[in-house]
Amino acid sequence: MTKIKVLIVDDSAVVRQTLSEILSTDPKIEVIGTAADPIFAAKKIAKEVPDVITLDVEMPRMDGLTFLKKIMSQHPLPVVIISSLSEKGTETGMKALEYGAVEIITKPQMNTKEFIEESKIKICDAVKAASFAKISRRKTPSPNSDFSSSPQPSTHTASITPSYTIKVQPKYSADAILPPANDYSMIKTTDLVVAVGASTGGTEALRIFLEELPVDSPGIVVVQHMPEHFTRSFAERLNTLCKISVKEAQNNDTVIPGRALIAPGNHHMLLKRSGARYYVEIQEGPLVNRHRPSVDVLFRSTARYAGKNAIGVIMTGMGDDGAKGLLEMKNSGAFTIAQDEHSCVVFGMPKEAINLNAADKILPLSKIAQTIVQYKH
Repeated sequence: MTKIKVLIVDDSAVVRQTLSEILSTDPKIEVIGTAADPIFAAKKIAKEVPDVITLDVEMPRMDGLTFLKKIMSQHPLPVVIISSLSEKGTETGMKALEYGAVEIITKPQMNTKEFIEESKIKICDAVKAASFAKISRRKTPSPNSDFSSSPQPSTHTASITPSYTIKVQPKYSADAILPPANDYSMIKTTDLVVAVGASTGGTEALRIFLEELPVDSPGIVVVQHMPEHFTRSFAERLNTLCKISVKEAQNNDTVIPGRALIAPGNHHMLLKRSGARYYVEIQEGPLVNRHRPSVDVLFRSTARYAGKNAIGVIMTGMGDDGAKGLLEMKNSGAFTIAQDEHSCVVFGMPKEAINLNAADKILPLSKIAQTIVQYKH
């Protein structure tokens, strides 16, 4: 079995050691080296090119964003940002995605066993997803083409405790949050709800999709696998770009035409219904399909409470989260769409849904918004 070769770039020796231990627990991953800053990283890349780079943002001599831009303009490689960025630093994180990072993972800020175990799952899964990502060269806004930079002070402090033993946690299904419905009988209404799930590559896919929707589009509920705090910045950025309004969902928010609700990071989001009113419920709970929020949780609740009054869309992403939920939506009478392989950054989640025969249509990203707008239910 060919292992995924990973280079860890972080100025903290503690973090480098801890990430090495975490990634080495996965038999599909091999850590080929670590580097204390981008200058050392560039020298290591010249000797052996990794399949994936994990990168901190705040480092000496060259910050992670500058390094990321240079990588993507010169020798594009899948990069996972693993940083201790706080809520105030989410703008930097969003910039990293804009510059070409595949995913963002936050470093554990607590040393409880459960938190560290969840972090291990997220970090290993992010690296494996990144190894499948389609990466293209990006034009750099910087006139400099080498990996040199003047020294910069680092304000980073490590927050991970190394040398621990991790047990693989059970992979929970949506049953852990909401039991499956026994009856999908649902009166057809004039209001339509669109439920969307995405993971790796989804931030850009969702931007393209939501930007194409008119102001009178159906109400939309979205799960994008993303860390806590980042979903708010993501929603705020989309709100400035789209004709519809976009916001991070809060408990009891009403689903209305012309608005998209993004599930908050680290919380599950369920669609609920009271009379003719659709609204969302925000819940804590275990990882479902190794994610929180989980697409399967959203899709199952949509199947249960909206049924034939819904459209389900599964987009780019690694793994199978959302595949079974999309099938439940289809079985409930909903119209279901899977993004096609060519337009996906990672053809994982849509592929699993297609294999289950859960998708009524398989469409390129550019056609999904138009299909929804033209759909007559």
